[in-house]
Parts: sequence; C-alpha cells; structure tokens
Amino acid sequence: MTTKVADLVLARLREWGVEQVFGYPGDGINGLLGAFSRADDQPRFIQARHEEMAAFEAVGFAKFGGRPGVCMATSGPGAIHLLNGLYDAKLDHVPVVGIVGQTNRTAMGGNYQQEVDLLSLFKDVASDYVQMVTVPEQLPNVLDRAMRIAMSRRAPTAIIIPNDVQELEYSAPSHAFKMVPSSLGISWPSVVPDDAGLRQAADLLNAGSKVAMLVGQGARGARDEVEKVADLLGAGVAKALLGKDVLSDELPFVTGAIGLLGTRPSYEMMRDCDTLLTVGSNFPYTQFMPDLDQARAVQIDIDGSLIGMRYPYEVNLVGDAARTLEALIPLLRRKEDRSWQEKIQSDVARWWDVMDGEAHVAAKPINPMRIFSEFSVRAPEDAIIAADSGSAANWYARQIRMRGSMRGSLSGTLATMGPAVPYVVGAKFAHPDRPAIAFEGDGAMQMNGLAELLTIARYHQTWSDPRLVVAVLHNNDLNQVTWELRAMGGTPAFVESQALPEMSYADFAASIGLGALTVTDPEQLAGAWETALGADRPYVLDIHCDPDVPPIPPHADLEQMKDLAEALIKGDTSRWGVIKEGIKTKAQELLAQRDGDG
Repeated sequence: MTTKVADLVLARLREWGVEQVFGYPGDGINGLLGAFSRADDQPRFIQARHEEMAAFEAVGFAKFGGRPGVCMATSGPGAIHLLNGLYDAKLDHVPVVGIVGQTNRTAMGGNYQQEVDLLSLFKDVASDYVQMVTVPEQLPNVLDRAMRIAMSRRAPTAIIIPNDVQELEYSAPSHAFKMVPSSLGISWPSVVPDDAGLRQAADLLNAGSKVAMLVGQGARGARDEVEKVADLLGAGVAKALLGKDVLSDELPFVTGAIGLLGTRPSYEMMRDCDTLLTVGSNFPYTQFMPDLDQARAVQIDIDGSLIGMRYPYEVNLVGDAARTLEALIPLLRRKEDRSWQEKIQSDVARWWDVMDGEAHVAAKPINPMRIFSEFSVRAPEDAIIAADSGSAANWYARQIRMRGSMRGSLSGTLATMGPAVPYVVGAKFAHPDRPAIAFEGDGAMQMNGLAELLTIARYHQTWSDPRLVVAVLHNNDLNQVTWELRAMGGTPAFVESQALPEMSYADFAASIGLGALTVTDPEQLAGAWETALGADRPYVLDIHCDPDVPPIPPHADLEQMKDLAEALIKGDTSRWGVIKEGIKTKAQELLAQRDGDG
C-alpha cells in the first residue's frame, strides 16, 4: 500500500505527539481529510463551527497545555478565517501550527476559484516560518521546522499544501544534492546569564529600599523563585494580565493586576518604588510603570529581542526565569527593614476588602462584579479560566483570586472579541480532567460563543471531567466600548452601535442538551455557581447584570473623569443609572481609604 503525502503529514504529527487537530473541512484539504479516515482519526480531527474558532481552540490548547496547538483549514476563505486566531497566538507568544490547503498547482496563477496568494497572506502572521509544499520530498522537513520554530520562538507557523500534492505518493528526501532530510525531537538548553551580569543585578537590587517586582507569563515556571526573591527584597509583586496565574493572590505581598485593568495597590507601588525588577513580562503600558527617572531597574527574559524595550533598565539579563532567579538568590541580601513590604501588605488587604464591598453594591438586577466574586470563593483549585475581551476582562483582572494550580488567560495583546469559549474548548482537550470556565460578554457570546456551544455539546462526553461553565454577562450592551466612549472620548453611548438584541442564552443551551440556568437575582448567584461547578455536564449561566456599573480603573485620571461627566451631560441614555452606580461603587473605595488612613 502506498503512502500519500497526506498520510505522511498525519504520521509525522503523531510522531510529534499531536493528539488532535482543530479544524473545519473543505475541498482544499480533501486529501488530508481522507488521510484522517485511513488513520482511524489519529490524530483526532476536532470540528469547530468556524475556522477562526479552530484557531482559537489551538491557541487555548497551547496556552493551557504547554504544547503546540495545531489547526487546519481549507484553501481561500478557510485559510483567511484562521488569521485572527493566529494573530492572537503571534501577539501573545503562543506556539501554534496552521496547516492549510491550496488549489492544485496546475491552477495556481490562473485566477482560479478560491485561489488566494496564501504565502503573501500568511507572510506577516507566520513571519517566523511559512512554506508551501510543492513536491513530496519537502516533507517531513517543512513540518518538522514548523513545529520546532513554533516551539522555540513561541509563535505561529504555517504550512500550505496544494490539494493535488496531498494526493501524491510520498517519496522521502534522498541522500542527494539539494535534498533536505529531517529528524524528530528537540532538547532545550537551560539559559542563565553570565556571572558578571548577575552580580551587577544583585548589587542594584541590594541597594534599593523600595523594591517593586513585575512578573508576566514568562515567569510561570518560576513561582518558588519569585516568592523567594520577593521575600529577600521585601518587595511587592504586581502581575501583568497574562501572568495573573503566575502567583497565588493569597500571598499578602501580591498586588494583583497592573495597567488599565489593574489594582490600586499595583498602581501605588509603582508610583512610590525606587527599584524595579521585571521577570518574564513585555507589559506595554509604560505609563503604569515608575517615572522614567524614578527607579533603577533590572529585567529578566528568555527572549533577547523583547528585553530592555519598555523601561530604561540598567541591567538586562537574558535567561530562563527560574534558572536566572535561582542563580541570583545567593547574591541577594535579605532586607532587614520590612516597612515597605508591610505597607504593601496592608494596602493589598484593604484592596480585597474594597473589591468585596464593590461586588456587593446593589445594582439592577445584578452587579457584574459579584458574578466574579461569588465564583472566586467557590472556584476549584485546579480550575482553568478564560475571560473574553470587554468588561468581563476588567472583573476577571480585579475580582478573581488565583490560588492552588488555577490557570487563567485571555487575549492579552490582540484583545480580540470571542476567544473565551473556544479557549476553554482547547483547554479541555489539553486537560480533560480539569474544570474549565469561560466568562463571556453577551456581545462576544452572540459573535462567537453561541455556535461554539454546539462544539461543547458534541465533545463533552469524551472528557473525563465534563465540567465546563460558560458565564454570560447578559446586559444587552457592548459595555466596554460604551464605557470607553464615555471615559476616553466624552461621547454618550450610541445606542445603534452599542445595544444588542435580546435573547435567552440559557434557552439556547438547554435546547442542545447542556445544563442551563437564568440568574436574575444576586442571591441566586452562589447557588447557580455551586450547581454548575458540581454538574455532570457543561453549563451555561445566563446572568442578567447591570450595564451601568462602572469598569473605570480606581486610578482613573482627572481627564477621564471629565470626559465621562461631559458624556453624561450630553445626554447619555443611561446617565442617571451611571451616576448612581458610580457613586455607590466609588464610595466603597473612599470608605476603605478613610479607614486605612484613620
């Protein structure tokens, strides 16, 4: 029996340990689909409802599974649909391999149906590696390189295989001129900076009296080392949003998120520190870091191309976070004066009291913060959490306290709408034994999430732990943009662009066999979460919440507040609700501030 190119592609994926491919069929990959059939669906073809969702599922798999995600689509429109998910992978530094079809080689250049210049199309999103296979001998090298480059550069790569090439008999590269053989596997080095750089960093950190740390997703494997360094330096630790799960929020010196969605303790720590240590983060918002002439600073990152670009760091150490901190620890002196860290701990404790108080402010019908607060106290310690872009990201950043082995992520840099539900689908294939939760605005739910509930309904019985909860923030408003219009542009909400059509997400979920609850009373939230988190099947919580609760950061500047006031004066349709909820919410923070000062 001959082996076709398509058979070799799947065999090589299996050799790389790939167990599932997220995709959607089309005639441009018919050869590959035939190979799946001949291979008894190994690796397994996971059918999304749309190619963009397949790419997001591959991103979610890679983010939470620590292995490359693989997605597949047909030529032309299918390949185009992958792009948004692949850009999400590119901007958040996630290894994903996209495999796409193309028209037959004989038709290329002939303005043929569904013919798109895919090399040009993918040139930016897969800038680290994109290749078209035109003869069998290019394989397996092209696929092997796509896998290795995706892993080593933490980036998306792409392989284009014309339909007729998929059906060719496979012929391996020979021992001949201009043939490129290949091999499997890769072993990673342990990268540690040189001794001189470590000593320079230690001297700088030892000299500081008010040390702030900023950690991102690159520090995820260095939890113990980060805690030890924070203890030695008497530091507080802020977390970039993609690094929210790096450290437990139960540690008293962890100030939480930083930036537009950040906490007051993080903001004040950066405002007052004299020394900054950044580990594994490419956090872009310099305005939330210390003034440029305020702090001496050290950065540690495995990627030398991303180091030293957000702040005037004196010492830039290229190395693995855990190994570098491990080498740095013996050179650090424990600070005897603990007053800086003690103040941070006091600020953090007060902040969590504020968050609890704000979550319990009455609203019509439910305060969205309470959705997250009630979940947080009941969250399983091995939960995997995805938040969608929009106001859900605000409450995820501020209200959920990470602990245990909890994982969390969102579209951090692209901030695209609609990835939360496909993220948790990908997560369930990476960890079928762990519960997964998606927090989804109703705009994102209508855009992508509703259809992808069908994917959940199709596959959930294959997961050893069937728990997957989609919590929908049902307020019939594209809420984040509404607030951005008010706070950043001084523009009242434009109803025609912001209002969403009413529907029952619970009824839709129930109609396809999922568990479903509609929640319209805040006192129902605790029971709803307990039901969903204890269920034997996926659940949708359709939670009706108040769009007038302000997601404006606690450190909003005067200009933003002025723009908000101007928007309300101009005739915002929700102005009285916004004023009422804003006053009640802000009062919680002011009361806590008074108590702390008193």
